[in-house]
Amino acid sequence: MPEKTAPTRAGDAPTRAGAERRRAAAEARLTAELVSALSGARRRALRDGDAQIDTAHLLHSLLEADPQVRAAFGGGDQAGDQVVKVLGYLVQRSIGYGLRWQRTVEDSGAVPVVRERAMSGWSPQAVTAMRRALERAARHGEPRARGLDLLAALVSDRECRAVDVLERAGVDAEALAERAERLTRAHGRGAGPGWNTEN
Repeated sequence: MPEKTAPTRAGDAPTRAGAERRRAAAEARLTAELVSALSGARRRALRDGDAQIDTAHLLHSLLEADPQVRAAFGGGDQAGDQVVKVLGYLVQRSIGYGLRWQRTVEDSGAVPVVRERAMSGWSPQAVTAMRRALERAARHGEPRARGLDLLAALVSDRECRAVDVLERAGVDAEALAERAERLTRAHGRGAGPGWNTEN
């Protein structure tokens, strides 16, 4: 028996095409490593059954996808141990440590969030972090935001889930931000003014 396909509503194709164009335009303002990290965060949220990508998803994927982000934790065994400990907390979100976040929206109210358009599938704090990453790249004269820009944006919001994880793992968020800044300047650092996560 042939498989039945769902009827396609008029206008669906143009809507999808527009979404793809917006995503391509947004990703053009990011390095390949950051695009990879965002894709990983999207997959992780889906796999864990989370309704939104939050800052902890972003931190997890940054650590896995971007060597510069891992380098911001410093050198030596202690830094390596910190990365392992942070990842240890992050992988527990669906079975232990992060269970308290299930079916809740990450929005502390500690950061201003642009609400003129709904950002489907992203927590308000994750949206703000992406905007700040693009702004940081622009300040450094870079056409694309990189993982270090997003890392610095994450740690600047002390109420977000990413910083919660870092602090529980014994990472000094302020020192991490300073190392991210030094690495950025060492690599010789415009981005677009906004971040659109609609897809």
